Amino acid sequence: MGTAIVLAIVAGAAALAIRSIIKDKKAGKSAQCGDCTRCSGCH
Repeated sequence: MGTAIVLAIVAGAAALAIRSIIKDKKAGKSAQCGDCTRCSGCH
Protein backbone atom coordinates (compact mmCIF):
# COMPACT_ATOMS: atom_id res chain seq x y z
CA MET A 1 0.00 0.00 0.00
CA GLY A 2 2.82 2.40 0.83
CA THR A 3 4.46 1.76 -2.53
CA ALA A 4 1.28 2.76 -4.34
CA ILE A 5 1.07 6.03 -2.39
CA VAL A 6 4.72 6.90 -3.14
CA LEU A 7 4.18 6.02 -6.81
CA ALA A 8 1.15 8.29 -6.96
CA ILE A 9 3.11 11.17 -5.41
CA VAL A 10 6.04 10.72 -7.80
CA ALA A 11 3.73 10.45 -10.82
CA GLY A 12 1.90 13.60 -9.73
CA ALA A 13 5.16 15.53 -9.35
CA ALA A 14 6.34 14.36 -12.78
CA ALA A 15 3.03 15.40 -14.35
CA LEU A 16 3.29 18.87 -12.80
CA ALA A 17 6.86 19.25 -14.03
CA ILE A 18 5.94 18.22 -17.58
CA ARG A 19 2.94 20.54 -17.55
CA SER A 20 5.16 23.42 -16.44
CA ILE A 21 7.68 22.70 -19.22
CA ILE A 22 4.93 22.62 -21.85
CA LYS A 23 3.42 25.85 -20.50
CA ASP A 24 6.82 27.59 -20.59
CA LYS A 25 7.47 26.36 -24.12
CA LYS A 26 4.12 27.73 -25.33
CA ALA A 27 4.96 31.06 -23.65
CA GLY A 28 8.21 31.24 -25.64
CA LYS A 29 10.56 30.36 -22.80
CA SER A 30 13.45 27.96 -23.28
CA ALA A 31 14.78 25.41 -20.81
CA GLN A 32 18.35 26.56 -21.54
CA CYS A 33 18.25 30.28 -20.81
CA GLY A 34 14.75 31.04 -19.58
CA ASP A 35 13.54 33.85 -21.83
CA CYS A 36 14.54 33.87 -25.51
CA THR A 37 13.19 37.38 -26.04
CA ARG A 38 16.07 38.84 -24.02
CA CYS A 39 18.81 36.53 -25.18
CA SER A 40 20.69 36.26 -28.44
CA GLY A 41 21.55 32.79 -29.61
CA CYS A 42 20.72 30.51 -26.70
CA HIS A 43 19.97 27.65 -29.12
